[in-house]
Amino acid sequence: MVGREKFDADLNFVQSLLLDLSNAAIDNLDSSMNFLFQKNIEGALAILENDEHINRMEEEINDRVILLIAKQQPVATDLRRLMVLVKIAADMERIGDYACNIAKETIRIGKDEHIEPIVLLDEMRNKTIKMLKQVLDAFTNENMEEAKTIAKLDDEVDEMYGHIIRTLLNTGVNNPAQLSQVTQLSFVCRYLERSADHATNIAERLLYLLKGKHYELNN
Repeated sequence: MVGREKFDADLNFVQSLLLDLSNAAIDNLDSSMNFLFQKNIEGALAILENDEHINRMEEEINDRVILLIAKQQPVATDLRRLMVLVKIAADMERIGDYACNIAKETIRIGKDEHIEPIVLLDEMRNKTIKMLKQVLDAFTNENMEEAKTIAKLDDEVDEMYGHIIRTLLNTGVNNPAQLSQVTQLSFVCRYLERSADHATNIAERLLYLLKGKHYELNN
């Protein structure tokens, strides 16, 4: 296999690893919310165990990119793609961490009766998962127009975040005995909002990959 063919084969393999990592992280985030709603402690514990697999995949991506750079000495456009792969892997690994954090809040809440504002988190979860799947699809197909739509969805998630936090705070004021769960669900809300922010980061990285310029979609 000649040099360019070998590089393309190795690059395609790294991109396939990134897709595996991304799907695992998104699945963990979605499942962590299901386990929260279901008060499923065993499921939450499984999320914590699965995170090690996501961490190992990110490490493998980083290692393979370093080897590609060292051995193949890629041209500027290839180097840009490799750097984007590393950064997206870091975004997705962080989303896996947020899934773990949600799982930990599920364990802390345990079997306690849920306070009413928890139902608002389901819509926020659905919007965030939609963003992540859409930006992953945009990256896979190198679809710049689809990537640009992510900013609007992020604004919607931000609005949900503000509304849910205000609702939770009012619940805590009116029912001090529920303050612990108010705090825990506020953290969950924050983890979803941050996951949506990472989806925007990925969209911006795709635009950089395709255009060679840095864009800030939320400005």
